[in-house]
Amino acid sequence: MNFDKIGLYVPEILLPNENIDLHKWSVVACDQYTSQPEYWEKVKETADEAPSTLNVIFPEVFLEDSDGDERIKNINDNMQEYLDFAVLAPMDNKGFILIDRKTSQAPSRKGLVVAIDLEQYDFNKGSQTLIRATEGTIVDRLPPRIKVRQDAAIELPHIMVLIDDPDRTVIEPLFNQKPKQLYDFELMMDSGHLKGFAIDTPELIQQVADALEHLASPEVFAKKYQAENKDVLLYAMGDGNHSLATAKAIWEKIKQDADTAQSEMDNPARYALVELVNIHDEGLQFEPIHRVIFNVNPEQLLKDMHTHFSGNCSVCRCENSEEMTKRASEVANIEDVHVIPFNDANGYGYIQIENPVFTLELATIESFLNDYLEQNGGKVDFIHGDDVVHELGVKEGNMGFFFPPISKHSLFKTIIFDGALPRKTFSMGEADEKRFYLEARKIK
Repeated sequence: MNFDKIGLYVPEILLPNENIDLHKWSVVACDQYTSQPEYWEKVKETADEAPSTLNVIFPEVFLEDSDGDERIKNINDNMQEYLDFAVLAPMDNKGFILIDRKTSQAPSRKGLVVAIDLEQYDFNKGSQTLIRATEGTIVDRLPPRIKVRQDAAIELPHIMVLIDDPDRTVIEPLFNQKPKQLYDFELMMDSGHLKGFAIDTPELIQQVADALEHLASPEVFAKKYQAENKDVLLYAMGDGNHSLATAKAIWEKIKQDADTAQSEMDNPARYALVELVNIHDEGLQFEPIHRVIFNVNPEQLLKDMHTHFSGNCSVCRCENSEEMTKRASEVANIEDVHVIPFNDANGYGYIQIENPVFTLELATIESFLNDYLEQNGGKVDFIHGDDVVHELGVKEGNMGFFFPPISKHSLFKTIIFDGALPRKTFSMGEADEKRFYLEARKIK
């Protein structure tokens, strides 16, 4: 049962068998804690050689290690072993999974695991497809991810896709139907609690599809966003932008290599497993994604930044982080000024840029940083949480930048009218609130 009009596919979802310890099985998204290998060492200790999704993902903290090819081979072998020995087995029926996630910050965040049609997704700038990226996709970041997925037997999603459903018609009513519970357990690393329920009857599946079709109605869409001349946007990327882009790139390659494109249209690689989340869910919070720059000379970087912004850039040093926060927040209220707090080995401060070209502070800084790092060397990492920036930014040769959050309620309208935001602009919660791997689906 598929719903092509709304890009919805009813998948056969694989779950760990009843003998698997889900606390050890489920680990956080691979693109988290990318500058903290010690986190992943603790995950390995917790899994303790039991069946675990740790064995079938590639934590990105290790992407630049020399054993990448060997690690990918092991991932593929482990996937096949989990299938051959029924560590993973299909649900009783094709369908969706209703999610209730407790995090360290929220008592409940609700979601729905479905599959979406990659034919209705385009991550390129200016896309007008039903499914769109909310942030810039860096094509150069796809090859290592493609290498991991291209020979994989299964996919395990950490992708979270947003819907704009203020009346709560898609996900929330499903809890009133008292669906069959599939799992209920504590996540590792003090990351909260996870419950899952089967949405696998024709009636409930149709209920989901009908509600999504209403949201995708051109008339409803135009009235909601005052967007009479715009194409409908139903699904907006939340987390896992590059993972979905990887799935899309592989699907396009499969079509290209096929004798006829039509012969491949039923290929399971055409679809991607994701978790839908209502942007109006009280448990969903948008957090900024900060930056830490490695292997740079901060004083030289600040001088070059002043030149780049033609003298409209000034730097104010502060005694400590508390003073930085207080003074930066005061200046941030000035019209036509962007204020970006930072830290380095010399302490704390903030950058003040007058008459910025861009709307977001992040876009202003990135207009300088991208070219600067390409020309002068250095590495950037994308950081969730102020505490990690405080820890890493003050080390010799490093520099941290703190950015403000954006409003989740304006996201859809911004994407519809302005297009994708700069890469890594926002995060849906802190690192430990990210999606944990659990469900899987065959893609070969």
